[in-house]
Amino acid sequence: MTEPHLDETSRASVSPGDEVDELLNAWRRERPDLPVEPMQIWSRILRLALHLDEARRAAHASHRLEGWEFDVLAALRKDGAPYTMSPGQLLKQTHVTSGTMTNRVDRLVARGFVRRQADPNDGRSVRVVLTAQGKQAVDAALESLLAAEEQLLSGLDEQQRTSLAAALRQLLVAQQA
Repeated sequence: MTEPHLDETSRASVSPGDEVDELLNAWRRERPDLPVEPMQIWSRILRLALHLDEARRAAHASHRLEGWEFDVLAALRKDGAPYTMSPGQLLKQTHVTSGTMTNRVDRLVARGFVRRQADPNDGRSVRVVLTAQGKQAVDAALESLLAAEEQLLSGLDEQQRTSLAAALRQLLVAQQA
């Protein structure tokens, strides 16, 4: 089902136009035979992702963290006390290769954010443990990140946020099916 095409006057009464509206109008003019309606969602998601990426980088950088450092530290932190995981568990959480994770853990050890410890249940294995310094860094970066994300959502009221979250959840679940 497609949405009705709105002329500029009608669209302005619904919400202010954006660059995606211009994009769609151009494609409708040039290729009226194609249903370009999916672009009104995906092009906006792509543009919003760019804004989010910029906000995330700034939040991480304000605490002298790279995005990947935040991801590893956050995986340990959100797992709860005692803030420890096997490298394999971290691989699943961060979606990187074993070699990449080894390098990342090495670099986080060098910064004092994590340490390796022998697995008490398997002497051949190690655990990665979040240090107090790592916990402090990820907590501070998370606070900055949430403030930035809140700012990005400031144009939506609570009902709009709830509806958007539900629609995006449904869309994501459909992609994973």
